[in-house]
Amino acid sequence: MSETLSANHPNRLRAIEALYSGHHGWLYATLKRKLGNAMDAADLAQDTFTRILASQVTVIDQPRAYLSCVAKGILINWYQRKALERAYLEALANVPAHEAPSPETHFLVLETLHEIDAMLDTLAPQVKRAFLLSQINGLKYDDIAEQLGVSLITVKRYMKQAFVQCLMLVE
Repeated sequence: MSETLSANHPNRLRAIEALYSGHHGWLYATLKRKLGNAMDAADLAQDTFTRILASQVTVIDQPRAYLSCVAKGILINWYQRKALERAYLEALANVPAHEAPSPETHFLVLETLHEIDAMLDTLAPQVKRAFLLSQINGLKYDDIAEQLGVSLITVKRYMKQAFVQCLMLVE
């Protein structure tokens, strides 16, 4: 079965509607089985179709295989977000109750953490590692160079790349 979703195709929305009505139930059931949670499965199924609607895909030859691939990427991002949120909540558990952030601050911190995490994922692995060694572990550039097996100038270049990405995130 092939689905034509060309942006120039006059029936693009009808084709996506047919894809949705023909496969949403299957995708939802698959996600629900994996997650064990109906609400999260429903959200992720909707996110999958939203991403397809926003995409430039022109033809889907195997709809379920394509839906599985898109949903898998969304599911991986969802798991990463949940892991980050758990780590933040574990860190908050060690904070005295009177110092705990307000719900608004809590939300802003989580959103900022997600944005930083997404930014870090855009960096090359060595650049990301150097940045984390510096910012999280507090290592000096010389120590990072030794640990990564690169020159000091390379570490400085890595850090510049990472800080430029951070600045782009702020703007």
